[in-house]
Amino acid sequence: MTEQGAARERLLAAVLEHLASHGLGDLSLRRLAEAVGTSHRMLIYHFGSMEGLLVEVVRAVEARQRAVLASLPADDPAEAARAFWRVLTDPSLRANVRLFFELYGQAVQGRPGTTHLLDGIVTDWLAPVAALQRAQGHPPDVAETRARLGLAVARGLLLDLVATDDEHAVTAAMDHFITLMTP
Repeated sequence: MTEQGAARERLLAAVLEHLASHGLGDLSLRRLAEAVGTSHRMLIYHFGSMEGLLVEVVRAVEARQRAVLASLPADDPAEAARAFWRVLTDPSLRANVRLFFELYGQAVQGRPGTTHLLDGIVTDWLAPVAALQRAQGHPPDVAETRARLGLAVARGLLLDLVATDDEHAVTAAMDHFITLMTP
C-alpha cells in the first residue's frame, strides 16, 4: 500500500471510530476533521467531500460485516445467522446503521456525492449469502433468490430497529425468519 493509501486508511479508521462512538448528528466536515486530529482539507483530499467520506464509512462497515459473516462456522446455519444478527444489532453500531439508511436514501434520490454507494450495495452481499445457501443444498438460482430475500429482511428489520428501538421485537422477528429459512 502506498503512503497516501495508508494515510487514507488511517483517516477512515479514525472517522469510523469517532462516528461509532458519537454518531453523525449535524457534524460538519471541519468538526469531524478536528475530532479525528486532521484538517478538513485532508479529508477532502482523500475522500472528495463529506458525502464521499460517509460513503466510504458505509462501505468499510459493510466490508467488516461481510468479513464477520465469512468467519462464522457453517455447520449450524441457524446459529450462525443468529450470531450474525447479534453483530448487526449491537447497540454500539446503531449510529452506523442509521448512517447507512440515511445515505442509502440520499443515494436512491440521486444526491450528488452519494450515488456511488449504490454500486454493489446489494450485489456485494448476494454472492457470500448465496454461497451459504448453496452449502445448504439449494440450487444456484434458488440460493440467489433466498440470499436476496435474506438481505431484504435483514435490512428491513434493521430499519425497523433504528425507527422503533424495539430490539426485542425486531430480534424475535429475525429469529422467526431464521427458523423458516434454515433446516
